[in-house]
Amino acid sequence: MKIEGKKVLVTGAGGFVGSHLVEALVKKGAKVTALVHYNSRNDWGMLEEISGKVLVEVEVVAGDIRDSDCVRKAVLDQQVVFHLGALIGIPYSYVNPRDVVDTNVNGTINVLSAAGDAEVGKIVHTSTSEIYGSAQYVPMDEDHPPHPQSPYAASKLGADLLALSFYRSFDLPVGVIRPFNIYGPRQSARAVIPSIITQALIMNKIRLGTVTSTRDLTFVQDSVQGFIAFAECEKTIGEVVNLGSGFEVSINQIVEMVSHCLGKRLEIIREKERIRPRKSEVERLFSDSGKAKTLFGWHPQTDLETGIKKTISWIEKNIEKYKEGIYNI
Repeated sequence: MKIEGKKVLVTGAGGFVGSHLVEALVKKGAKVTALVHYNSRNDWGMLEEISGKVLVEVEVVAGDIRDSDCVRKAVLDQQVVFHLGALIGIPYSYVNPRDVVDTNVNGTINVLSAAGDAEVGKIVHTSTSEIYGSAQYVPMDEDHPPHPQSPYAASKLGADLLALSFYRSFDLPVGVIRPFNIYGPRQSARAVIPSIITQALIMNKIRLGTVTSTRDLTFVQDSVQGFIAFAECEKTIGEVVNLGSGFEVSINQIVEMVSHCLGKRLEIIREKERIRPRKSEVERLFSDSGKAKTLFGWHPQTDLETGIKKTISWIEKNIEKYKEGIYNI
């Protein structure tokens, strides 16, 4: 199945990854409907960062994935659904776990049920590497045991299992794509790389929590190409597929790379409020994305230093969008 010419819905389109996916889909020739979270300011989030020439091709719908009526209207007549809508902050899930579960689990039920009733041809459900918890072996393939260590991770695992249960119970043509850590332009400061960069641009001191943990980082434009390739591949229905770079880097090393790119010495200050509860800290993530390469020929194209430089450039031009003086949960 080719995405060109298809009617495609993206939930969570106002978010970091969702906005890049909408942009890529339009450039691929898809007819895109973007579901963004309603607010009284009529703010479409990061979707507003897309060029006007691209955005004019998008039908934007404001609503809430927790509202089943809203979701049903958005899904009607769509051929492909990319479900990215979620509450994603791990620290926020410590503070408001019920809100996270309501959005990520009940919102997913709404999308799956609506897609089934509308006879959508392909549903791409977005997971997260956080459901694995700290690596029990590396590299981490799709058979790695799930071990969610935060309410956010637990809610996402619940949503994943629901998606797969709809495939097994109702033959819903859904597959689960499981990205590791995506980074790049437009990402909020609640993520570690923008947090480091925004602080580094303003001052020489970087306030962080745990700095020895490792992550597997993939540039956002590589990731969205993986999303599209996953959707176009018939073999991904009923499957779980990792998307990751296949290497790990520590938070300390990220600071060193940002320091090198900016040509300035950075001092790390560890703050207690930024440290996750001990049993909740995911200490190591390191993907095996061989299945993605086998099924649909995907592998990332952007090396980490190039991606960091592109991210720095975007944040530097948009620094006023960031609240760098506070800890963003």
